[in-house]
Amino acid sequence: MLGRGKHRNPKKGACFMELASFLAGEKWSDHPACTHPLIAMLARAVNDLTADHARPRLAPLIPSVIGLTSTDPRWDVRIALRAAQTALPVSPADRQQTLAVAILGSERMLDVLEDRPAGTLAPESKDALAAVPKTAAWAERFCAGTSVRPKRFVRDAAPSVVSTAVQGISEAFVPDVDARLRDLLAATIADARRWAGAADDDDRALDPLAWGPVVKAAPSV
Repeated sequence: MLGRGKHRNPKKGACFMELASFLAGEKWSDHPACTHPLIAMLARAVNDLTADHARPRLAPLIPSVIGLTSTDPRWDVRIALRAAQTALPVSPADRQQTLAVAILGSERMLDVLEDRPAGTLAPESKDALAAVPKTAAWAERFCAGTSVRPKRFVRDAAPSVVSTAVQGISEAFVPDVDARLRDLLAATIADARRWAGAADDDDRALDPLAWGPVVKAAPSV
């Protein structure tokens, strides 16, 4: 059964990324080299903010993050963008400005990295911003004339966006927050697998024999 937080060794328990490090044959860590740092950060956040009874549902996703990494900065931008798109419509008001700015900033970063026409917005971004029109208008004014370099976005902005997005979803007054958190993680993993060119039939199953010595099974309900 997956646990919240960091664990010194398997005897103390395991979180999502610690189990990934074990299955990948790496040193026990919640920051394994086998997974893109921002995907790993998202996984840790989702793991920790998911309720205890729902956390076992994350386990089948663990094998799919092993070997899923890249140094392409577009990964960081798109991971942050999806998180903000998902969180903005449901997050509390005190997080919406940050998330709206994150959507616009991420889209503008992709304009640069992918040589797109300035001001391009994905349909998902349009829908998310349309859900909070006053906040979206404020964000447009706030972002006017600003720019961020890709290296700084990857280093500073993207992790902050992911953290804010996951917190926003966890605090939302909507049904089944745990399912929304899992869906965000699953969709992000699916995105990254597509960027990496992974075949649709290349999904890895979570073999209980491989992880049984580390994490005990969740009690049946």
